[in-house]
Amino acid sequence: MNKRQTITVAAMAAIALLLAALILKPGDDGHDEGPHSDAPPAAASPRTAAPSPAGGAGGALETIALSEAQRQAAGIGLATAAPAPISTILTLPGEIRFNDDRTAHVVPKLAGVVTAVHAQLGQTVRRGQLLAVLASSALSEQRSELLTAQQRLALAGTTLERERRLWQDRISAEQDYLQARQTHAEAELAVQNARQKLSVLGAGAAAGARLNQLELRAPFDGVVMEKHLALGEAIKEDANVFTLSDLSTVWADFAVPPQDLNRVRVGDTVTVRATAFAAQAEGTIIYVGALLGEQTRTANARVALANPARAWRPGLFVNVDVQSGRSAAAVTVAADAVHTVDGRPAVFVRTAQGFAVQPVVPGRSDGKLTEILQGLAAGARYAAANSYVLKAELGKDSAEHAH
Repeated sequence: MNKRQTITVAAMAAIALLLAALILKPGDDGHDEGPHSDAPPAAASPRTAAPSPAGGAGGALETIALSEAQRQAAGIGLATAAPAPISTILTLPGEIRFNDDRTAHVVPKLAGVVTAVHAQLGQTVRRGQLLAVLASSALSEQRSELLTAQQRLALAGTTLERERRLWQDRISAEQDYLQARQTHAEAELAVQNARQKLSVLGAGAAAGARLNQLELRAPFDGVVMEKHLALGEAIKEDANVFTLSDLSTVWADFAVPPQDLNRVRVGDTVTVRATAFAAQAEGTIIYVGALLGEQTRTANARVALANPARAWRPGLFVNVDVQSGRSAAAVTVAADAVHTVDGRPAVFVRTAQGFAVQPVVPGRSDGKLTEILQGLAAGARYAAANSYVLKAELGKDSAEHAH
């Protein structure tokens, strides 16, 4: 190797050593972050980092700046995380049904021909309202029997009064008077019998051309759920021509597995929740079946539910929440105070500047209170009522930063 080659190799070795020293320099990430850096400063944002409040998870939390006046104006209520008993909830599937005790099948009880229809499907009717009119020859015979019995009673009354005067004046024998009294009593029984027959048929006395007119009337306030007759149609005496139901109350039937039967009791108050929309109501268990279904192997249970707004429609699928016990929880918050933020459950805790997003690990919930297993200590102040306003504000800030 000549002298020139030796110098070249030495230079290359020196360059390699210099590069190695630069790469292995501790704390150096390859960027100049000294005081003369040309990088622009970060833009200010209402979502800032704050230390985790006492009892929360470690690390910095996102905060939402909000003054006390702004909080009150937004209607955001404050509450304190505290120990409380949590109800154990058993949720079972069910379905809304008609209240059979307030559902009636209107039948004519006599054969006839429809001469008028006054009620339509889905119509709300009042008790005693006329639904339809039938012409019935059988009804005409029943009313004729009543009229005949009434005429005989009137004649027997006249005869009895005459025989009474004659017997008192010693003109006729007492036997004639007693016979007239017996005839009058039999006539009274005949009238009562004819009236009772008409009463059973739901028809009253009529006169003239209306002897055969059978009026079908609503037995109570309700809605026409089924209609099975048309003008001019011949109807049998046992035909179900109308079905009426009072929808001011309904039933929620639900299935109870055998292992849960001891947790479902008549008289317990339960919460019924619709599966198709956000609605819930409280009702009372009025029935728990003693037998298991052959196919489902479950027992049927029933809840009586008030339905003043007619929101609970028969056929609607529901979930029935049965409270089956209560146990203590070390930390609880209002159920509607727990939100999902960035894919994690969180609670908005109060800070000096506003509120901080505190991730939590929720436990049991009974719809009113939620147990907090991790992330929040008892005594922490948090946003309860209208806390969704803070989540909306958080989403708005995220959208602004995205632009």
